[in-house]
Amino acid sequence: MILTLDFSGETPIYMQIRNQIVMGIASGQLCSGEKLPTIRTLGDQFGINMMTVNKAYQLLKQEGYIVTDRRVGAVVQGPLSSGLSLAAQDQLRLLISEAKMHHMSKTELLDLCAEIYDTMEGGNKS
Repeated sequence: MILTLDFSGETPIYMQIRNQIVMGIASGQLCSGEKLPTIRTLGDQFGINMMTVNKAYQLLKQEGYIVTDRRVGAVVQGPLSSGLSLAAQDQLRLLISEAKMHHMSKTELLDLCAEIYDTMEGGNKS
């Protein structure tokens, strides 16, 4: 998986790393058990502080997307439990609120969600 970071964007670098890894897992680009680059390697690759990468990895670990081991490093976690975390539900509430403020109907929002869900290459379509 190739990460693309926008150093001039508003989203913090650690969050860009986190978000792209989550999307990589969801799309099937990153598989359960797959080893992620070391903190040092990723920091050197992008010329960013290792603490920035560490912050992204710690967040991913806290959310259950990866596991870390001093001997092996960071590894993509197996299947997660069903349902969204409370933090993810709060993010979804915010996105729905923004959609409503832009006068998007429930049908339009659900259609957009279905379209995005279906484009996820490794996503489980139901």
